[in-house]
Amino acid sequence: MPQTEARKTLKDAPVMWRRINSIGIILDCNSTYAANLGYAKSEILGRSIFEHVVKDSWEAMNESLKSWFETGKVTDRKITFKRQDGSTFPGLLQATSIYDENNNLLGSNTVIFDLTQMNSEKIKEYEEFFKDAKNRLDEIKEKEYDQLDENSKSEYDGLKKMFEMLLEGNLAELK
Repeated sequence: MPQTEARKTLKDAPVMWRRINSIGIILDCNSTYAANLGYAKSEILGRSIFEHVVKDSWEAMNESLKSWFETGKVTDRKITFKRQDGSTFPGLLQATSIYDENNNLLGSNTVIFDLTQMNSEKIKEYEEFFKDAKNRLDEIKEKEYDQLDENSKSEYDGLKKMFEMLLEGNLAELK
């Protein structure tokens, strides 16, 4: 799938992002996600989300999937992630659903905050990034949304919803 303009907002984002399908398989991720987990992007795509989570967090991950199916989003879910080298970090997962034009669930956009990195400086960087990304998406909406195909529209709508949710949250409370 070619990178849409909307998805390009995530390319060098300071925040970890991944897109999964409705059964928890990773379809895409940004370089921040891959680098933080210590994998090449090619080693991540097509894998289950459970491969990057410690066994102790599997139950929380299952609950988060259940919550996502029921409500269309997951907010402030604490999960312990496992890097390729075996080290771990506490993460905070935020997810919003992506739907097709017939409102069928395609998957989710998930943002993960590494809680060990949540200092005032990082929070300011995230907040600036979320504002810039939202502004970039607003520009896309005005200029080219009507020309997008259905897949690109659903991707755009999903990312817009994700950034709106992230901007509503108070990152300072996550420290």
